[in-house]
Amino acid sequence: MLEQAELSRLLDILGNRNRRRIIELLREKPCFVTEISERLMISPKAVIDHLQMLEDARILAFRSDDRRRKYYYLEHDISIQVHLDGQSHDLVPMILSGEQRLLISLQKLRQMISERDKLAEKLEEKEREIDHQISEVLHEGKRAGSGEESMLVSVALAHGAKNTEEIRDLTDLSSDTVDTTLRQLMEEGIVCRKGTGLEIRGIYAD
Repeated sequence: MLEQAELSRLLDILGNRNRRRIIELLREKPCFVTEISERLMISPKAVIDHLQMLEDARILAFRSDDRRRKYYYLEHDISIQVHLDGQSHDLVPMILSGEQRLLISLQKLRQMISERDKLAEKLEEKEREIDHQISEVLHEGKRAGSGEESMLVSVALAHGAKNTEEIRDLTDLSSDTVDTTLRQLMEEGIVCRKGTGLEIRGIYAD
């Protein structure tokens, strides 16, 4: 059991949000100062100060690599359990067991998979919207009297193709057909050059 003074000091250390963020980051993997600073967007000087306090509390330690950079890692993982009753409010720090660390890792994995699944659903929805928009483009192209080659090249450009080779790969049209179609689209004001590439002209372009 920790003495009251030591407990108060530990609670003061862990009461800082950035120090808790550093501990959370080091649970993932060892990091050096610059990496911690960049990932958490904290100044290097502040990171060093936080690391020193955590090192003094024996929560973390460091090892040096061949370039003499200090890699910080958790020497003792820690959490705070809060027990509330009618008599007292005791805050009891404890060292996490291997099973608890495994549960934390599994919870993180479950959260990451859930986030991935949500992104996949959004991606599928966006793919459906793109397919619908392509159908609309082809429909409007037919109404405007555009040929099949013009529509294929236009859709390829909308997909991000920038030159004849990329358009050819997306459409299976010959290079000569692509070049001829591009010249026609440029004359019609649908396609323009931008730097060394080609793109669909914006609706508000001069």
